[in-house]
Amino acid sequence: MRRPSRHPALLWAYIALVLGLGLLQGLAELQHYLAGGGRLAWEPLLWELSSALSAGLLGPAVYRWHVRSLGQSRLQQLWCHAAGAALYVLAHVSLMFGMRFAVYALMGVGYHPGSAGSVLAYEAGKDVASYLIFIAISHGLYLYLRAREQDTELQRTRTALAETQLARLAEQLQPHFLFNTLNLVSSVMYEDVARADRILCQLADLLRQALAAQAQSWQRLEDELRLVEPFLAIMQARFGERLQLRIEATPEARACIVPALLLISPVENAVKHGVAVSSGPVCVSLQARCEQGRLHLRVENSDGSPLPPGQAVRAGALGLSNLQARLRAAYGDEAQCLLAPREGGGACLTLTLPLHAEAPQP
Repeated sequence: MRRPSRHPALLWAYIALVLGLGLLQGLAELQHYLAGGGRLAWEPLLWELSSALSAGLLGPAVYRWHVRSLGQSRLQQLWCHAAGAALYVLAHVSLMFGMRFAVYALMGVGYHPGSAGSVLAYEAGKDVASYLIFIAISHGLYLYLRAREQDTELQRTRTALAETQLARLAEQLQPHFLFNTLNLVSSVMYEDVARADRILCQLADLLRQALAAQAQSWQRLEDELRLVEPFLAIMQARFGERLQLRIEATPEARACIVPALLLISPVENAVKHGVAVSSGPVCVSLQARCEQGRLHLRVENSDGSPLPPGQAVRAGALGLSNLQARLRAAYGDEAQCLLAPREGGGACLTLTLPLHAEAPQP
């Protein structure tokens, strides 16, 4: 069975607990020692600290022994812990009295605890109880660490799935605007070959940037706006003066990290469902600002002929559902997406996203 990984904070807490218990027991024993006429104040501290330190040194071994036994049957576990308790008694008594004999020898004081049999008989009961306590603590610690690791692994898996979904949804965007742009090229190639050639060059630039953005999943809003520019250039080549553009983004907003290819679909829908259904000039605007720890993005088309009620919301429903799915994959419930008709015509898409200065890590 796989053991949970070590946690340094728990190790230091364990060391502090062992030393603290040893000192506390030593001070308590010191009172009885002095009251009984004892003259060497360090003796009770040595007795209790040697016992606590020996148990503390054996604690990790007991933990590993218990974890190793978890993959066995109940009967095998019983025999395993019976052997473990016997080994613990022998090891604890050996370590504890080894420390005591060493210190007494350094202090030049004789130490006569009794025969080995009497010492083992006296310490065995306490040590078996200590071993059982260690087993109970070890099992609780094992369950805690395993739950922590499972939670971490689950979060890692969820993040990886979200990244995969995000990449899959981004891939769906490329054929969408590619086919639309090729349709634009076909509509002008017999009227103006040079113009069609310029559009194809802009399309190549757009595809290069889109592929680079998709490879990294996340990018700065500044780079996302740079990706939108060749697309808007293609749209302006198609619609001419009928399409007016305005991009306003604060420096703080430009530095934020967003999912790659986030704005292509909203901007395309703003152009397609604004200019294409309007007889007059249409202004497509993109605004980005940071406020109260959130990134606010606003894409809207305006100044065109008024749309029938509800058409702005229905327009680009497939692109909107794709966008909402991407936001769920990237941010969960932390992102908001709202598409609504504008008074006087057109539509406004508002995105409210968590602020990210760096790309989220799996």
